Amino acid sequence: MSPTPIATDTESRDANARRHLWGHFTRLGSVQRNGYPVIARGEGPYVWDQNGKKYLDGLSGLFTVNIGHGRRELADAAHEQMSKLSYFPLWNYATEPAIDLAKWLADHAPGDLNRVFFAAGGSEAVESAWKMAIQYFRMIGQPQRRKVISRDYAYHGTTMGALSITGVPGLRENFEPLFREAIKVRNTNHYRCVVCSNQAACTLDCADDIERKIIEAGPETVAMVILEPMQNTGGALVPPEGYWQRARQICDKYGILLVSDEVICAFGRLGHFFGADRFGYQPDMITFAKGVTSGYAPLGGVIASDRIAAPFIEEPTATFQHGITFAGHPVSSAVALANVKIMEDEDINGNVLRHEPMFTDMMKSLGELPIVGDVRGCGYFHVLELVRDKDTKETFTREECEWLLRGVLSPHFFKSGLICRTDDRADPVVVLAPTLICGEEELSFIGNVLHEGLTEAWRQYQLR
Repeated sequence: MSPTPIATDTESRDANARRHLWGHFTRLGSVQRNGYPVIARGEGPYVWDQNGKKYLDGLSGLFTVNIGHGRRELADAAHEQMSKLSYFPLWNYATEPAIDLAKWLADHAPGDLNRVFFAAGGSEAVESAWKMAIQYFRMIGQPQRRKVISRDYAYHGTTMGALSITGVPGLRENFEPLFREAIKVRNTNHYRCVVCSNQAACTLDCADDIERKIIEAGPETVAMVILEPMQNTGGALVPPEGYWQRARQICDKYGILLVSDEVICAFGRLGHFFGADRFGYQPDMITFAKGVTSGYAPLGGVIASDRIAAPFIEEPTATFQHGITFAGHPVSSAVALANVKIMEDEDINGNVLRHEPMFTDMMKSLGELPIVGDVRGCGYFHVLELVRDKDTKETFTREECEWLLRGVLSPHFFKSGLICRTDDRADPVVVLAPTLICGEEELSFIGNVLHEGLTEAWRQYQLR
């Protein structure tokens, strides 16, 4: 029986998408009724759907397309590498692009982070870091160190190990029980903090909670603490001044590895190649993915300190017992090298830092709206937290969030030509993370669409 030809007309593709495509974090029932929005092409900070409608990509795909869509240089790098060597594993072999990229990452990472273990994405990078920490401590005679500490509501991936580290209850509940070695501590949401939200400055109790949980777990059993430079879930939770330095101090006190999960925050999102540089701290490992290739090819990994690599070098027969078929793929590595070259040549980090004040001011102006309780973020990553009462900070109910975010705001933004995220995995927020090439025109467009949509949403809410 011959296969059915693949349809290329819009109507047939829509039917095929409804029937065969299982989207990630997608409500399949809704897709069956309404179909998928199909994005057909992109150029710069914009994308177009299959019907030719233009949208500003206000989420960089998924915090990923940092240098914008349609860059021919990255396509050429992939073509050239495919023509030369399309694939070879890093299992006892090396490839030229993987070597060159590892050198670039080591040169730009802070301190003695000189060893790069590649993966194919963010979840794999986090899982690799945990396994690396466990085996490192086993090799130096501390096999009881297996536990990992992360923050409430923090997202660190969805593979079973990474999901155990992830602190979002809604993502975990269907797969419980997960690894018990994963412990959660308080996050840095100053707006919702029960200790110091009404004080002028943070008391760093959120950092001290790391030490409390270490002592409770048994310091000799904890392998690593993993934190994002600025936490994504919960809505761009900016660390208070001194937080990272206190976390570093605590980890040093108890001999624990400090991991900076930079899957989102690296490669210019905060105006620096690494978020650790933005906030001035030295991690023992950095996990990365997403922006390393601007999403043009899948790639991730762990940049580890020389100290972690040392026992693997000193023991002649030692092997890190972990590997991934597509880790450090030569085509992805070649694309990454082209990507970071563009970032350097075009001063992408500088563009973020130059426009950050405008972005911040624009978002703060939206904080005057009655529906906006808090505005936070830095670099090209900001959020608005939505409330039903600004004075009491009372949030919306689960049913109201469903109506507000999915029934009103998301459709309005999309219809207005803006792709962004409305998220209620914690308190309801509107998330903006535009491509790093955006300037005044694009940021002004974002502000106008948000203002119009939020104003209309509040009007409709008052009439409910």
